[in-house]
Formats: sequence, C-alpha cells, structure tokens
Amino acid sequence: MKTTAWCEAGAMADEVFDGALVVLSGSGGGLVEADMICAAIEKRFLETGHPRDLTLVHALGIGDGVASGINRFAHAGMVKRVIGGHWTWSKRMQKLARDNAIAAYTLPAGVIQTLLREIGAGRHGLVTHIGLDTFADPRHGGGKGNAGAIEELVEVVSLGGRELLWYKPFKVDFAIIRGTACDPHGNLTLREEPSDMDSFAAAMAAHNSGGRVFAQVRDALDAPISPARDAAIPGILVDKVCVNPAQCQTTGSPYDPSISGALPPPAVRAPQTLPDGMRYLIARRASRELTPGACVNFGFGIPDGIPAIAAAEGLEIAWTAIEQGSHNGELLPGHLFGATRYPGAIVKSTDQFDFFSGGGIDIAFLGMGELDAEGNVNASWIGPDIVGPGGFIDITQCAKKVVFCGTFEAKGLEVAERDGKLAIVTPGAIPKLVPQVRHITFSGRRARADGQQVLYVTERAVFQLMPDGLQLVDAPAGIALRRDILQRIPFAVSLSAAMARRLEEEPSA
Repeated sequence: MKTTAWCEAGAMADEVFDGALVVLSGSGGGLVEADMICAAIEKRFLETGHPRDLTLVHALGIGDGVASGINRFAHAGMVKRVIGGHWTWSKRMQKLARDNAIAAYTLPAGVIQTLLREIGAGRHGLVTHIGLDTFADPRHGGGKGNAGAIEELVEVVSLGGRELLWYKPFKVDFAIIRGTACDPHGNLTLREEPSDMDSFAAAMAAHNSGGRVFAQVRDALDAPISPARDAAIPGILVDKVCVNPAQCQTTGSPYDPSISGALPPPAVRAPQTLPDGMRYLIARRASRELTPGACVNFGFGIPDGIPAIAAAEGLEIAWTAIEQGSHNGELLPGHLFGATRYPGAIVKSTDQFDFFSGGGIDIAFLGMGELDAEGNVNASWIGPDIVGPGGFIDITQCAKKVVFCGTFEAKGLEVAERDGKLAIVTPGAIPKLVPQVRHITFSGRRARADGQQVLYVTERAVFQLMPDGLQLVDAPAGIALRRDILQRIPFAVSLSAAMARRLEEEPSA
C-alpha cells in the first residue's frame, strides 16, 4: 500500500521548475492556505532566481493581504502569467499587472474551480453559460486584464442552438493544497478547516495531468483517518506532504471549533454587531427584499451587514449559502469573510458553485462599484487595478433575484438621518452611476433575457431593472427626487407610479 512521502517544504520548492503552471487552493484570511510551501518557493526564488516564468492559477484571493498566499509569487520574473479569480489580496501582484510585467487574466471563481475539475476528469475544458455577456465573454475582453494578456482563454460556442462559453483546458504541473492532518497512506483530512475549497479538484487536475501535488498539514497521524468519510483527499492524489505544527486555521485563530463545524450552535446566540452609518442605511433598505423560505447569498461589504439587521428586526432568513462551501453559518466580517461560525453543512466549493450555476440561490445580495444605463454592474475593475469578480458572476448570473447594494456616489459622500428623513450633507465627488461601466461583471442584457428580478439599492434611491432600462422605484423621506437623484444621473431613468406622483408634488426649484 502507498505510504506518505514526508518531506520539508524546501524540498518541494526545489522541484518547481521554470515555466511551470502552479495551482493554489485556498481563500483569503488564511482559509486552507498552504503558506509554508508558498514561502519556501518564494525563498528559493529570492535566493536563486528560480523558479521563474511561472503561470499562477487561483480561484479566490489567498493570503493575509500583506505577505502570504499570492504575495509569495508577486515578484518580477517569478511569474509571467496569472489567471486569478480575485486580485485584491496582493497589491504587489496588482502592480505587476498594472505595469504589464505579467500577463494578467481574471475569470469567475466558479469557472476556474470547475475548469480544474474538468481538467482532472480529462474532459475538453469547461463549457458553461457562466460569464456570457460579461467581461469573461471574448466579445467583452475574454478575461484579459492588461495589454500583456494576448492569449485567448475563452471562446463562444453553440450547442443545440444555445450560445455558451468554452473555457480552454491547460496542463497543471503543480497543485499546492492544505489539510488538517495526513495519515500514513497520504490521505488528507480537512475536518478542522473552515472549508474544503477546491482542494480535491486542484489535486485531481495536477495528478491526472501528470503533475505533482504538494500538501501541507498541521498533524502527521500514526493511524489511518477514521471515519474514512473524514478523508477529503485520497493519498493516491498526493505526492509529498510537509508538516507545519504552527499552522493556523485562519489568520485570526489557531483553531476555533465553531468555525470548522465541530460545535453545534448555542441555544442562545450573542447578538450580531449591527453595521453603522451609510452601511446601515443601505443594508436596512436591502433587508426589506428578504422573503420567507428563500435560499440567500450575501456578498462581502455592505451586504454582509444584512443578517445582523434581519436578526434585530425579526426578519426571516431561511437558508444561507456562500461560495466557500458553507451553509447556514454565521458570517464572519472583514478578512475572515468566507469562513462562518456554526455552519450547518460544509461542501466543496466546486460543488457549491455547481449549486449556484444551476439556479439554487433565490436571492443574492452583492456589492456594486458602478452601475450604468443598461443595468450593467462593475465590481471587478475599480480604479487603476484589476480586482477580479471572485464568485460574483457565478452567483449573480443565476440567482432568481439579485439585490445590488452600494452608495450612490463615492469619495466624500456624507449623509445624515434626522427625524426619519435623509439629507445629503455633502455629495460624493465620484459618480457611481455612469453612462457605461468600465467592466461588465453583471450583464443587464443577460438578466433581462433570463427574466431575473434585479434591484439596485443605494442610500438615497432604489432602482429596478426593466425591459427598457432602469426605473426609480423608491427613495427615503427627505430626498428630493429631482435635485438629489435625477439631476445627478448621466442618463434617463423611468419612474414608478409612486415616484412619478412624488415628483409631481415636489417644488420645481
């Protein structure tokens, strides 16, 4: 029977050759992050200049945002191409992309993960509807993130009269994954991790491509993993394993059993912290879109404050699901978003993305960077640096109802609520409603064709996507529709009957 090939992380790093394609599994905040191995590869490069010209593939942001994860590879010459689902966890890598020092691509996180599964299964890439009419569609850029990205990674195809996208396969030379422990036969368990992520898909893609799978664990077990269902990665897929006794569950905790799902929720939970200021105003209005019995997804930022408001106001959230694989967990804030406390179930994130792709989400609450006249939303390229969509496209394209949450303007916007009325104290200097978004992360055209219900919630206005564009459907008391909203939008919007009546009653000056 196969036995575990234990070794030091440095020995793994020595095997990574110039020009290799390396897949990292994990998520931001240290979730399932094999940073000891990544650090060893970085150390070798800084000392010797090798390995260089790597292709790095990752579905979500990985690391602590400062030094670990993706940052380990963010050195000139170390990588020549990056295919990333989320870029903000490494400012250095963003700069390399901005300076055209690498070929930068960004694709939907679920596409990257399920493409790895298809590669591992020996199928000819991924054919899917996910990404149609967004920046991933070759008619809108094909996922290219800078001038250095010239290779076509995506093609439009037609099957049975249906238009789809074909994401092309590639050979995986190395997959770098993490588990909690490894047994004498190389089997890995992730039982104390917040998520399984795409570890299995990454390992299978590398193994069945003729590549190598390197794993990092906290514990070396003397006996086989028991029960066998706790073994998430079979030893046949694992080439070498290193032990990091100081491995933390997340960047925020060595180990918290409530995050791994080892503890049932307490009978009485502590109240969640309510968002404040602008975040509260927007999240509270968005929370009115919750419906009983719905399966709900909450994105990072303003939307992750909605559960606390719902709990405080007695609104029902029947079921939640996030892309890292957790169901019915209590969302954690900030850099730990992606982990949850007291999850009811944890599935592979590849399986979660299949659930999303098939339309399993009833209502999705996501952030919003830019909004245009067609109802398109940009959340993937804000300012000079590429951001990437993470799971945004996979979630929003297929949810039955989407509620986007964001401020009406940016930079300097200040509002005040007095006696139940909202006042704009200082307008924002940067408009977020624009004639045309820079990057299409959500397609209004696709949403209309698919019959989605779409709302855009800001602190002063709520818009709904209609067949002919946006319609203003709600605004808080105190807001002057003409002065505070309509005159500050660079395109025409229609008005609901209620808003039309309200506008008629407003003074014209």
